[in-house]
Amino acid sequence: MSARVITPKSRGFLFLDSHPGGCRKLVDEKWQAVPAPVAAEGEGPVALVIGSSAGYGLAATIAGLARVGIRGIGVCFEKAPARRTGTAGWYRTAATARLAREHGRDMVFLNGDAFSDAMKEQVADLLAERFGGRLDFLIYSVAAPRRTDPDTGTTYSSVLKPVGSPYTTKTLVFDEYGAPEVKDVTTAPAEGDDIEQTVAVMGGTDWERWITFLADRSLLADGFTTAALSYIGSPLTAAIYRQGSIGAAKAHLEATARTLDERLGKTVRGRAVTSVNAAAVTQSSTAIPGIALYTGLLRGVLGEAMVAPVGQLVELWDQLTGARPLDLDNEGRVRLDTWELAPDVQNAVAERWSTATTRTITGLADLDWFSGEVRRLYGFSVPGVDYTVPVETDVPWPTPTVCPAPLTPSIT
Repeated sequence: MSARVITPKSRGFLFLDSHPGGCRKLVDEKWQAVPAPVAAEGEGPVALVIGSSAGYGLAATIAGLARVGIRGIGVCFEKAPARRTGTAGWYRTAATARLAREHGRDMVFLNGDAFSDAMKEQVADLLAERFGGRLDFLIYSVAAPRRTDPDTGTTYSSVLKPVGSPYTTKTLVFDEYGAPEVKDVTTAPAEGDDIEQTVAVMGGTDWERWITFLADRSLLADGFTTAALSYIGSPLTAAIYRQGSIGAAKAHLEATARTLDERLGKTVRGRAVTSVNAAAVTQSSTAIPGIALYTGLLRGVLGEAMVAPVGQLVELWDQLTGARPLDLDNEGRVRLDTWELAPDVQNAVAERWSTATTRTITGLADLDWFSGEVRRLYGFSVPGVDYTVPVETDVPWPTPTVCPAPLTPSIT
């Protein structure tokens, strides 16, 4: 046993430890926030979620389990407890697996490099042996700093840089005492092969490789549907995001969706889309200059009207499964960000952005909410958790078990 009291220690937005109890309660809350399941007969569809332990991938996993009754596989890459606690994603996965088991969902979680062919082999074998040799849905939600190409052994690294010239933007930081500061930060432009490397990591290459790999094993069910989760964002952050190196990767992802959609339509009467999600506080987004400030201001404008990631992914699952019509824009993308990019919302955020300084920021952005969301990413500041009590940190990775009979879903 390794129970101990865990106190939050951070370097900027990065926390050195995670709290298992807080992570577990957060997963419980996300599950409870999902509307009642849609009516279904028999076993739920088989789904693969790549990037299942954090951000929108976690939301996709929980929404799929609780709303649709999916069964299948989640893939992620997390560190086990050792000298420090496990990563937050380790504890979130354990909590998700527990809830899946309690609700009769047969969900297996694999920990490893999603970019590797070894992981693809493991997933394919599981689909063949445990899930009847068919896959109905694949959700791709991967944000990574680097990727090794299985064919060449070349390792590519992604960067967050503007294109063409240096970019200066406002950003939000907190000092060691938690006081907010708005300051300017300048990012040098992409150079050399920065853009190509970022596209190789964050574009559609690996997504397409997954589809090809599983298709070659004859594992794609008739009507198979896949969605890659993406983001466009505000004009306020476009220079560093949509028009920057990461934006080039997102454009490649969307081009890949169009290629895959045509291919799947011909082979399995299936389809491929990108899902454009809206702003949220995630471990990935806090690393992008300006995004923290923007998200805090957005919350200041919208308050509770902001749609949480789980709510957005419920909408995506409803569209993918046919519970609601598939609503695509003129580029074939599912748009879950319309509430964020509404002109009146963006105008209000832009006005606050223009006057945001260290002196004015507390009246313009919801900083209590933002800083709380950052802490909750690691299991801290979760209501109802007693952080003075020792908690067991040596939580095992969930192992596949025989699930009880699935619960009878209610009709919405």
